[in-house]
Amino acid sequence: MANERTFNSWMGLGLGAVGVAIALKAVFGDFTPTWAAKGVASLFLICAIVIYWTAARQAHKTHDRLTCRDAEATGSKNFHRLAALLTLATLGTGAILWML
Repeated sequence: MANERTFNSWMGLGLGAVGVAIALKAVFGDFTPTWAAKGVASLFLICAIVIYWTAARQAHKTHDRLTCRDAEATGSKNFHRLAALLTLATLGTGAILWML
């Protein structure tokens, strides 16, 4: 359904932001001060988390609208589970970037 495709697109956008954060580490390698490069990378990670949860909220709203009709929609818990897992993975990525 279109709702799932839209949700997957939002998740892809969030993961793209995580990719940018990781790429910043490669680009700025020995940048001084290190906190500046890590701070910018962290902003991208925060954006990714906001994207995950915005997507989950919008998908849940769409799911609620669909379930009040005769259409059979996928359970909305899957949206929140995926957003939670990607949030944990993104926070782990941030922790690793700050340790490097």
